[in-house]
Amino acid sequence: MEQPQKLTDRQALVLDAITEHIQGAGYPPTIREIGDRLGIRSTNGVNDHLKALERKGYILREDSKSRALRAVFCSDGRRFEGSPGAPITEELAAIEGILDIPVVGRIAAGAPIAAIEHTEEYVKIGESLLGRSDGLFSLRVRGDSMIDDGIHDGDYIFVRQQQNVRDGEIVAAMVDGEATVKRIYRENGRVRLQPANDALAPIYILESDARETAVLGRVVGVFRRI
Repeated sequence: MEQPQKLTDRQALVLDAITEHIQGAGYPPTIREIGDRLGIRSTNGVNDHLKALERKGYILREDSKSRALRAVFCSDGRRFEGSPGAPITEELAAIEGILDIPVVGRIAAGAPIAAIEHTEEYVKIGESLLGRSDGLFSLRVRGDSMIDDGIHDGDYIFVRQQQNVRDGEIVAAMVDGEATVKRIYRENGRVRLQPANDALAPIYILESDARETAVLGRVVGVFRRI
């Protein structure tokens, strides 16, 4: 194979990130992983670099999936001597369907507790389990008020950001600046946040005070580490 075209400095850094990840992990990094390593906030920016690397012959890709790529050359023009990366297969391509859900803090399944607003970590989960990925975030549960609905202390709940929810749905809500998870009901001029634990009382908010109660979103999944 003929010597590939010369790379820009940025393209060389992206290629180095790919080859070093392959050598360390045995498979290529995702677009997000490349961006996190190099401080590139836009996934489109990373993808543009990958397109340039593919066009110049340094990598091979299938269907623009970052994991489904092979390293052919190193950034200095030498042929890549390590494992080129996992083979391009449907199974490998499916890895690109794994979502990185940000864990933005804690939430009370009991009395409301202050929510941490910054992202603490990410939970990886298959896109097919939660549906579309837009507007998803995760919170760690503290307390036992939702145990009858299968939500336990230490669980991660997945929340889809939305304010329009139906009565009876499990929601993450802010009450007086603090976060809690409950079933929501609107009745007789008030909002009832109902726990799923007979030992605990519901939280009632008058409709006139409802502006102080912001629904963060609907709970669409629960994750528990065993």
